Amino acid sequence: MNKKFFLVLLSAGICTGALAQVTPYGWRGPEHNGYYPDKGLLSEWPAEGPELVFETSDAGKGYSSPLVVGDKVLLTGMNEDENEEVLNCYNLKGEKLYTVSYGHPWKQSYPETRTTPAVVDGKAYVVSGMGEVVCIDINDGKILWSVNAGEKFARETGMWGTSECPLVYDDKVIYTPCGQQTTMVALNRNTGEEIWKTRAIGEMSGYVSPIMIEYKGKRQIVGSTSQTVFGVNPDNGEIEWTFDDWGPRHTGKQSNFQNIVPNSALYKDGKIFFCHGYDINGFQLKLADDLKSVTCVWRTETLDTHHGGYVLVNGKIYGSNWVNNNDGNWCCIDWETGETNYEEKWTGGAGKGSIIAADNKLFIYDERRGFVGLVNPTPEKFDVVSKFRIAQGSGPYWAHMHIDNGILYLRHGEYFAAYKIK
Repeated sequence: MNKKFFLVLLSAGICTGALAQVTPYGWRGPEHNGYYPDKGLLSEWPAEGPELVFETSDAGKGYSSPLVVGDKVLLTGMNEDENEEVLNCYNLKGEKLYTVSYGHPWKQSYPETRTTPAVVDGKAYVVSGMGEVVCIDINDGKILWSVNAGEKFARETGMWGTSECPLVYDDKVIYTPCGQQTTMVALNRNTGEEIWKTRAIGEMSGYVSPIMIEYKGKRQIVGSTSQTVFGVNPDNGEIEWTFDDWGPRHTGKQSNFQNIVPNSALYKDGKIFFCHGYDINGFQLKLADDLKSVTCVWRTETLDTHHGGYVLVNGKIYGSNWVNNNDGNWCCIDWETGETNYEEKWTGGAGKGSIIAADNKLFIYDERRGFVGLVNPTPEKFDVVSKFRIAQGSGPYWAHMHIDNGILYLRHGEYFAAYKIK
């Protein structure tokens, strides 16, 4: 398969359905579902875009997202020699406070950094492209512990290495090495020591970040290998269910696309939505009351998101789909039925990309030309209210955006900027 077929190296996965025990600082917002709590945001932007707060071009190459924790902005990237992954720490003015090297990037196709930190109690947790799990003090950049978990647990990946944002909850940091030794492991977040590891499903890893859900008073981790979606008991590491029936366009282990699983699940009220691109499409699963099994409720041939995630707003799932690697449409489907409300082009030279939401508004980021759009989440039509373009930086626009305190943060490779949207 051509390398250009892959668009998921931006810290793949959508961490959704977070509980109170899960850190509020991490991938795609405080509840890890792409929805941010900010209110009173602008309903329209000036033609040239919102007010620029700061911009810098010293982030290093990467597809990971910015993360704001108090008065600090954290962003991973690569060093100048591109042989180490680094954590950059900025203040809210965009001034760099420190840079610390923590691990090694993937050595093959698309090596750019993709892990977005998870932060709890002043400690940032990251996973390198080679599977190193590292804990860093965000106050001074000191590395508190580091475990070469990829090597230790004999990880098996596809041609794009590890692309995972850590899930941190209680005293555990979760990582998904897959392979013949285990599928998912829990490390002690204070020491890096192993707490548990699951049985091995015996498959390569996807490019997916695990999520935490709660149903009927019980917690469960939902993750995916390259071929199988699964649920894990977070207390003991038992795999409680698996699902690999991707539908008529995917024949399990015979699929040409078995290694390209780029999006984590979206969760609400005992139901899990999961999809990825290349016409493999999507489906919704219903958990049994004991969380020991799942059944497929519906399938969609409309929404097969390539890498940019999806959000649930007012009972509708919004995201872009895959037509080919350079093109895709923006879609709205019903959460309860899977019915398509719309599938439309973003005209004016834009295409598919990533999506987040806040204040009953959608924020979308075109992956090829860098258009940033403000969208009204109506199921009747794809309603782009405002847009502007990011011209600085290099490479694909694969980093998902972040919103904090009325500021929209975004990156394009080494370029990093913040805009006032309130």
